[in-house]
Amino acid sequence: MDTRSFEEKRVAYADKLGIDAGAIPRHIAVIMDGNGRWATDQGLPRFKGHEKGGEVVESMALYCVASGIEYLTLYSFSMQNWVRPKEEVDFLMHLYALYLENMRPLLMDNNIQLKHVGRREPLPAKVLDTMDETIELTSKNTGMVLGLALNYASRTEIVDAARKLAQKAKDGEITPDDIDEQMFSDHLYTAGWADPDMVVRTSGEMRISNYLLWQISYAEFYVTNFYWPDLKPEHMDEAIQNFAKRNRRFGDVKAKK
Repeated sequence: MDTRSFEEKRVAYADKLGIDAGAIPRHIAVIMDGNGRWATDQGLPRFKGHEKGGEVVESMALYCVASGIEYLTLYSFSMQNWVRPKEEVDFLMHLYALYLENMRPLLMDNNIQLKHVGRREPLPAKVLDTMDETIELTSKNTGMVLGLALNYASRTEIVDAARKLAQKAKDGEITPDDIDEQMFSDHLYTAGWADPDMVVRTSGEMRISNYLLWQISYAEFYVTNFYWPDLKPEHMDEAIQNFAKRNRRFGDVKAKK
């Protein structure tokens, strides 16, 4: 296991890329798009694209661990994806349960903590059980947090946070005037996490798709023209080098250091 700190990894990785260590994002959020289309283009059934996409998840996680990324959040299955053909959804649920179990050695060997981002219902019991077991197993890991956005929708997340705060106000725990941006953030699925610095989307689609709408307010976007199964480490090198050149002003005239 690599025992270097996040900072030590960032310094080493930045030196490799020829950029400043401070320019490496702490949190990368990814929209993993194009598994099915990749398979179709290869003359394969769609499920083969999802299988290949799962392999890329592992290589992406290892890449981010090695480069000092603190949070990696992957948009895996949206709440809107339930409208897909039942055969495809059933296969995906089977695949999630399988991968959540098979990834345990990788997570433990690399000190990665798994977190779920999304609603639990109506995920199948097998997926929930396997996910809960993997989350518990990795709960004491202190390295990168891997957020799995599974059965996720950002508008739903915001509604859930608003309901929690409304209930607290009703119970007299808080007043409406107590609610500010920080308190709202503390009631999202990603409570306590750094907001994403960079959003990566594969497949060339230029939309957010209801993903982390609150959290990505100041994120930089990087869109590839190829599908998720074709993503390689050198593509992430290019994405981070591109990110390092961005002038992130956060509403100010000059970039923040």
